[in-house]
Amino acid sequence: MLVKDKKFKRYISESALKQRIEELGRQLSEDYAGKNPLFIAVLNGAFMFAADLMREIDIPSEISFIKFTSYHNMHSTGVVDQIIGIEEDLRERHVVVIEDIVDTGITMTEVLAEIRRYHPASVEVVALLTKPKALQRPVSIKYTGFEIEPKFVVGYGLDYDGYGRNLCEILILDEPEQSDENGDWGTE
Repeated sequence: MLVKDKKFKRYISESALKQRIEELGRQLSEDYAGKNPLFIAVLNGAFMFAADLMREIDIPSEISFIKFTSYHNMHSTGVVDQIIGIEEDLRERHVVVIEDIVDTGITMTEVLAEIRRYHPASVEVVALLTKPKALQRPVSIKYTGFEIEPKFVVGYGLDYDGYGRNLCEILILDEPEQSDENGDWGTE
């Protein structure tokens, strides 16, 4: 499939995403029962994951949104800019950050530092995708959808230069060095 000017192939199917998000929703509902958590989704990439995950949460909870950026085109700039900040009172709240992908850990480190300034009772991260081999800063991710190799992916909210967010599955860049060594979840 062509996204903008690059060729991608299926990596994680829509059905595999749905199944894993249902599991994460059940786990979060159990872990946060009676705590009225505040979910904070990181825009833009996490919007689809956040919407589907919140549909699986069956306990009283709230959601808000923040926006940080550190990517341009297909590469991390290493500089994190805050575009939309925290407006809620987080003091003594149980906060769960919803992120599409934790790649280098640079953005998530900044997001967590910002949230901790508000003295929440607890703060955890639920990430649809993590790339442990790409981490440049240590980040604790309590809830992970899928661990993937450090390859470029798009779809389901993730983009390539603004394109591909609307795809209902995760695609991986189709290049010779990106062979099927990573595995393929739910290829149909």
